[in-house]
Amino acid sequence: MDKISIVYFGTPDIGLPSLEHFYKSDKFEVLAVVTQPDKPSGRGHKLTPSPIKQFALEHDIKVFQPKSIRKEPEIINALKELEPDFFVTFAFGQILSQEVLDIPKYETINLHVSLLPKYRGANPIQRAIINGDTMTGICTMITELGLDCGDICMKEPICITPNMNCVELFEICASHSPELLEKTLIGIKEGTLKPQKQCKDGVCFADKLQKEECKIDWTKPAQEIHNLVRGVYKCPGAFFTYQDKIVKVMETEPLEESLEGSLGEFVRFSKQGIDVKTGNGLLRLIKVKPEGKGEMLARDWANGLKK
Repeated sequence: MDKISIVYFGTPDIGLPSLEHFYKSDKFEVLAVVTQPDKPSGRGHKLTPSPIKQFALEHDIKVFQPKSIRKEPEIINALKELEPDFFVTFAFGQILSQEVLDIPKYETINLHVSLLPKYRGANPIQRAIINGDTMTGICTMITELGLDCGDICMKEPICITPNMNCVELFEICASHSPELLEKTLIGIKEGTLKPQKQCKDGVCFADKLQKEECKIDWTKPAQEIHNLVRGVYKCPGAFFTYQDKIVKVMETEPLEESLEGSLGEFVRFSKQGIDVKTGNGLLRLIKVKPEGKGEMLARDWANGLKK
């Protein structure tokens, strides 16, 4: 079989294992990558390339960085000249026009990190954990102009364990994606895979997370707050304020027991952490990141408060 030629559209780390897989495979040829423009990063706000661009430069792969690919005819024409079999998109971060979608010989295939039609949109991994789901997955789909509404090619379920955070789930989804993408592209080219329309039942959206959503509401049950902490772990992180300073919560454990106290009060200190009164049960703070400091055990932070 002749090599399948692709142009890979992606930006963050989650898309890197799939790009690496295509580059190393003798079944595929990566003609180019398309990624977001370099962005300021760190204290010095130095322009930093995306992980996808870094990999491409290290392996002499052509790179395109449109601000908005729909409005940049020079890049569109350059992609047409490559005559790829497929475009593969994975967390690219821009909406493609129909002109761009029509360029590949076969299709534009997107890898989405949910079991569509559930959690269409920007933050499916985070939303699944925040909502307390025990199952999610990845799927490949034909990209259309609407939001994650194209025909489904293949799906793979992935379990969400009780203490799994979004970073861990990102890594699992990233590691499972290369094989699913490979099977999809080969299946479509050989005509053995027939994409199916998404069912209309169960459609819901994973809207982009807002900072105010990450502020802990102690009137909520402990389990619900625990899910929030896991769902927004490090990106951007659940938080509360203490003595007018922000404290990010990195790791928690919900406890079914109850103690006297007001909502949000630290009702018990132990070697295991700080237990906080919630709307239902206690939430044990295990690791926190106080404003201006690094991540630490909650008990160490508590000991510092007593001094």
